[in-house]
Amino acid sequence: MADVMITVMPFAGHVAPLAAVATAFLEAGHTVRVYTGSAYRQRFAATGADVVTWSRAPDFDEYDLPATFPTLRGRKGPMQVLANVEHVFIRTAAAQGDDLVAAYAERAWDLIVADGLSLGARFASERTGTPWVTVSIVPLTIPTPGLPPPGFGIAPARGPLGRGRDRVLHAALRLATRGLRRAYDEQRASSGLAPSAVPFELVFSSPDLVCASGIPDLDWPRAGWPVPVQYVGALAPTGRAGTAAPPWWGELAAERPIVHVTQGTLNVDPDDLIRPAFTALGRQPISIVATTGRAEAPGLPFPSPPNAYVTGLVDYAALLPRIDAMITNGGWGGVLAALSHGVPLIVAGGDLDKPEIAARVAWTGAGIDLRTGTPTPQAILRAWRKLSSDPGYQERAELLRREPRRHDGPREVVEHAMSLLAARSFESAR
Repeated sequence: MADVMITVMPFAGHVAPLAAVATAFLEAGHTVRVYTGSAYRQRFAATGADVVTWSRAPDFDEYDLPATFPTLRGRKGPMQVLANVEHVFIRTAAAQGDDLVAAYAERAWDLIVADGLSLGARFASERTGTPWVTVSIVPLTIPTPGLPPPGFGIAPARGPLGRGRDRVLHAALRLATRGLRRAYDEQRASSGLAPSAVPFELVFSSPDLVCASGIPDLDWPRAGWPVPVQYVGALAPTGRAGTAAPPWWGELAAERPIVHVTQGTLNVDPDDLIRPAFTALGRQPISIVATTGRAEAPGLPFPSPPNAYVTGLVDYAALLPRIDAMITNGGWGGVLAALSHGVPLIVAGGDLDKPEIAARVAWTGAGIDLRTGTPTPQAILRAWRKLSSDPGYQERAELLRREPRRHDGPREVVEHAMSLLAARSFESAR
């Protein structure tokens, strides 16, 4: 049995999948600690894990990031992406590493299993000499030859013009991320670590093992990866398992199509997607189930149409088998959960990893990419009419349903991680 440290960035969308991983390690008989923000102490303690909270690292409120990171105030789109990555994920890394090394001094672990955006895990791994596994809860963004840079939501090039476009975008991305590279170098120096020989594009990924949520069919075709990658299917959806059914649950008519509208769990302004979806579909002969993404805020600041039902979070195990389509901001956990039930999608991917996810869904044929995070009601209505009238979307979603169901994501993370640890132990014993 192993002593495992799991590191989790304190965001709701990160917590559900990593809580499932923690539970799988515990059920396999391993000792588990979880390093995360204080807001999620009880969530992980409920799994039976010991919890270490952010201390030297700033323990922020995910719903008010500017309170801790004032530079983020008023930003959206690409500027928000760059600012978030720099200040929330990179410039907290040295302090995360300090917290983790202090925990290691109290009780040494055998292995770090890290949220793919938990950069402090790399620093702690280097400082303690312990192996490190990355669990990617978002689509992999590791650049590979022959593909456009990740994050732009662009399908692979098909000719000379497209390849030229990709060269220009790669150059532009290197220019745009100079500040991120500089911040990373500064954080390494603050941790007493030498400058890294690892390309910046790979610093969030373990060189030994990346367990990727998702399936190959939802990724662009490529010749290979620069680090070892294992797809593990879905880990856990953002809909909260075990959530009590809302009071209106029995009112959902079985004879009417049900469309789920989700704002996700980050950037949860309901004006972005829920309001225009209500305007678009409020007069359609369907039922709308909308979630705000916040259990403590299950209401909306505007009226709902008569055919809409609203709650904070809902148990996806109960909801997804009943719905005919999902309109989503493109959260990866929700997308995987929908496709694992054969549900076609309309995706409004605005920022962060969402445009990339929307593009991949459209490329598979299982959904429609609205190409914005703030669609108009007219755009949503056109997409719904297209999705509901063309059986090809449903057929493709049904085909994609099979692969995620072959996986038990959390259990597979445990198996791959233990195989790595066993191989490391064998090498040390030689």
